[in-house]
Amino acid sequence: MRLHRNLVFAVIDTLHLVFNEEKYADKEISKTLKRDKRWGSRDRGFIAETTYDIVRWKRLYSEIADVKAPYTRANLFRLFTVWATLKGIQIPDWPQFEETPTRRIKGRFDELSQIRKYKESIPDWLDELGEKELGKLWDKEIHALNKQAPVVLRCNRLNTSPKELQMTLDEEQIAAKLLPDYPDALELYERKDVFKTAAFKKGFFEVQDASSQKIAYALDVKEGMRVVDTCAGAGGKSLHLAALMENKGQIIALDIYANKLKELKRRAKRAKAHNIETRHIDSTKVIKKLYDSADRVLIDAPCTGLGVLRRNPDAKWKLSPEFIKEITDKQSQILEQYSRIVKSGGKLVYATCSILPCENQDQIKKFLATDEGQKFNLTKDHKILTHVSGYDGFYYAILTKK
Repeated sequence: MRLHRNLVFAVIDTLHLVFNEEKYADKEISKTLKRDKRWGSRDRGFIAETTYDIVRWKRLYSEIADVKAPYTRANLFRLFTVWATLKGIQIPDWPQFEETPTRRIKGRFDELSQIRKYKESIPDWLDELGEKELGKLWDKEIHALNKQAPVVLRCNRLNTSPKELQMTLDEEQIAAKLLPDYPDALELYERKDVFKTAAFKKGFFEVQDASSQKIAYALDVKEGMRVVDTCAGAGGKSLHLAALMENKGQIIALDIYANKLKELKRRAKRAKAHNIETRHIDSTKVIKKLYDSADRVLIDAPCTGLGVLRRNPDAKWKLSPEFIKEITDKQSQILEQYSRIVKSGGKLVYATCSILPCENQDQIKKFLATDEGQKFNLTKDHKILTHVSGYDGFYYAILTKK
């Protein structure tokens, strides 16, 4: 493989923004890819995958390269050198790559690969927390979360069927397989930019991980119900619910961020999901007006996002022990407040894209012990670990109001 100067420099520029200015990797990579219209799909793939790789293995590569934050441009080139050497790529004769200690890099890699926090490239505190929360499973789980995630689509049944979608994509030179245990899911055989396809523009699918697709099914919705998605965001799960309800009934999508609801409206229009109404939570009145009124309530709670580390590897470096405390407190408050929207006999689904019991089972146990929680029975809960499922780490609990 031959390295091209403009592509390598694009990676270095993006890493500077992610590591030194604490920008989000996905957003910065997306901006970088728009920089040069002459880049083809292989060039863009190289920039995205190399940047994600170096972000994912930041701690390991920094240790091998003997560099620390804040990273100078020379430091970033040293990280790149480690990445290229370990991939078996020949280092070009550029001034930035003078005297690459190839043998030392490989030796340090073998040495550090014996220690989990370096091997899996995670902060000390996160390694300790993972072991405390998951015990022996932590080894397998963090290893699985460091692999690249597959691209999974959710067929929008309002406009097509999974089998028809598979054939439509095939015509656009995109090969995908149906997933037997996930009724609406198709997994791509290789990564492609699906957003440029005619199928996407016609609202035939959304990109949504297979684990995430289980959440709408957990709500057990029926046509004509009133469903409230309390932390709707850009609405991936609201859109799935609309399809399961065949546009019959009412979905109220709530969020504290108005810009996310705006994006949801745009997506709903493309998907031809007509039964979603968005409401911005700009005061507690918005929630209080809905008390005791919904057949189904989804709390897709804000969380650490540790279950989706494969997609957002920079989250490892942005999380902190203080944030864990903040987010678990927030989850408790949201559960206590939003659970009041469920009417008697209705169902509440609490979900996170986290693998930590402190955000999942422990939250539910704590909630059921409160005055509000005592009005509910736990019907079922399910934890999805990446090393078992092959998809994102998730958790959901189904609670029925007495």
